[in-house]
Amino acid sequence: MKHKRVLITGGSGFIGSHLVARMLTEGAEVAITARYGNVMKNERLRAVWDDIRVIEADLRNRGALAGIREFAPDVVFHLAAYNHVGQSFVQVEECFDVNAKGTANLLDSCGDSVEKFVYMSTSEVYGHQVEVPFVETMCPHPISPYAITKYAGELYCRMRQDIGGKPSIVILRAFNAFGPYQSAKAIIPELIIRCLRGLPINTTAGEQTREFNYVSDIVDGLAKVAAHQCEIDGPVNLAAGEEVSIRELVNRIATLTGTKSQINVGALPYRPTEIWRMYADGTRAREITNWKPEVSLEEGLRRTVEWFREYYRAELA
Repeated sequence: MKHKRVLITGGSGFIGSHLVARMLTEGAEVAITARYGNVMKNERLRAVWDDIRVIEADLRNRGALAGIREFAPDVVFHLAAYNHVGQSFVQVEECFDVNAKGTANLLDSCGDSVEKFVYMSTSEVYGHQVEVPFVETMCPHPISPYAITKYAGELYCRMRQDIGGKPSIVILRAFNAFGPYQSAKAIIPELIIRCLRGLPINTTAGEQTREFNYVSDIVDGLAKVAAHQCEIDGPVNLAAGEEVSIRELVNRIATLTGTKSQINVGALPYRPTEIWRMYADGTRAREITNWKPEVSLEEGLRRTVEWFREYYRAELA
């Protein structure tokens, strides 16, 4: 991967910004796509803003992607997405435009210079499954517009894989990531921030389980598949396989923050489409690239709590 020209769509997002930093440390020439080429709109990249090329482009507009062809990347990491599962039910058109249409536009706009195209899909495509852990051979059963549109992106990538030629395409299904700079809309930062502020925590009964992967492990998986020399057919899970209930997650964060927040377990109803157990088998990623997560859930939570404590230090003082 060293000294490649790398394009990262969604480069100012949570995972994308960490990937930008990783690629820069590897000596890559890095470009990102952003709807606004202004550092104030891309706060996560402030420290490296002068080290990257910013291409103002909305992936929904195929004509706006000329800057990508001009940059002529060797590797494309496609992370840009409409990614709010709940809001996707009321923002259906935007979700389809960004995730499905945007993926097709980007892939079709890649020139012959692109050697590798890494598509970031999501664990949400699995939806309701009879068995756990989730494995790549399971038939997807997406249960939200977000999941459906991300799966549509997968199918477009699979079609292009079947056609052959450039670029070589990799489909990754990443399971829940967390870490510094994540939006407070996600469960872990929301819980941490409320605990640090001493605000009440209202949860469901918390019996449902999920797995969470520290962001540096997800970024390492992205880097490894991009550097892999052989074709990788079909999707690959990026998953630690460490299952935790939401109730236990709340308790761990409460302990790590030393919070005085009142925790009201069972105050919220379960979602009608609740997935009760959701974690994955990461064997395929390990076999293909030797990727394995290095940061445990407990260590990742400790690091993330400390980062948010420092980030909000002035407010909490």
